[in-house]
Amino acid sequence: MESKFLSEGSVVPWAKAGAGAVATQSWANTSYGPRGLAMMEEGMSAQDAVAKLTEQDGDRALRQIGVVDAKGNAAAFTGEECYDWAGHIVGGNYACQGNILVSEDTVRAMASAFEETPGALADRLLAALLAGQAAGGDRRGRQSAALLVVKERGGYGGYNDRHVDLRVDDHATPIKELTNLLKLHKLYFSETDPKKLVEIEGNVAKEIQEVLRRHGYYQGPTNGIYDEDTKKALRDFVNTENLEERWRDDQLLDGVIVEFMRERF
Repeated sequence: MESKFLSEGSVVPWAKAGAGAVATQSWANTSYGPRGLAMMEEGMSAQDAVAKLTEQDGDRALRQIGVVDAKGNAAAFTGEECYDWAGHIVGGNYACQGNILVSEDTVRAMASAFEETPGALADRLLAALLAGQAAGGDRRGRQSAALLVVKERGGYGGYNDRHVDLRVDDHATPIKELTNLLKLHKLYFSETDPKKLVEIEGNVAKEIQEVLRRHGYYQGPTNGIYDEDTKKALRDFVNTENLEERWRDDQLLDGVIVEFMRERF
């Protein structure tokens, strides 16, 4: 999501693995987030959660909400007093909504981009944001953007479900900055592609030793032999550069680390 609003990522998006996702906006009632997730976690559908949340809210005419449950059912609500243009589009596994927009083209472009973009959910959500901005976006301008994707044990180290949780709180081009952050997130936290594993031997091992030696991690010979000293130095480097999620304790190295060393060191 993107908005002419400071740190909208701290207000609008709510999600929990196994329950669903909620976006609450337009005079946002932030209780919609935790309450809606609790309802869906107990088995309530997206449609029923939206109905229950809004019927209990005396200011629902000002509110806007989009919900997707864990089964992919989606529902949305736009109150009649939301500032124009305001509205929503609901489809399989998604709800697009906005208020104070240039026109309806914004949400239509978002829906089309989400449906047509292949790949991971984060990439599809970002494509929708880019398309929405290109079609007009918030008629007041732009200020902040956020991207939230949850996955069971999908967070750092597998200890929580925050698979992708990125925010740009105050920026002239927030979606562009969010795009840069997602690239960095993939570098540090995406899963290793088995097809890109590299054997640490010969010229590759020598190249790694040379980089490690130049930057003070390694004092041994650059002989292309992956011995224990080289391995310890490489692991220190990987941990220092926050690439530990890509580390393997064998003779293979994630190719992303090799490219990272070549490009930056």
